[in-house]
Amino acid sequence: MDGQELQKIAGDCTVGLPAVDLEHRFGPDWTVYKVRGKVFMLMTNMPGRPVVILKADPDDAVALREQYADITPGYHMNKRHWITAEAGDTIDEKLVRELVIDSYRLVVGGLPKSEQPVDPRTYGRRA
Repeated sequence: MDGQELQKIAGDCTVGLPAVDLEHRFGPDWTVYKVRGKVFMLMTNMPGRPVVILKADPDDAVALREQYADITPGYHMNKRHWITAEAGDTIDEKLVRELVIDSYRLVVGGLPKSEQPVDPRTYGRRA
């Protein structure tokens, strides 16, 4: 998968997510996805390489970085709580979608219950 495709899949995955806003707050080179004002995904080019930056549970982030060569610590973010996915042979569409949904659920789970647009424990999980 190339970087453009990676970003397209990640962006397309956000289309159906409830209460998501899209911003270019840090300039035209940064696309920021938020749920109820909290960031769950960013997209940019880090020198010439399109990347997707996602929130991740710290334990999951370690495991993902160990398992996938194309997942590294979060670019310009807290390295414990964020990951960067870039183009490569170890990432596929299914994984990108799972990472986006997991990031969304993680951020929603940190919102006050009255502001949660979905139940983060069950949203996007298969029965």
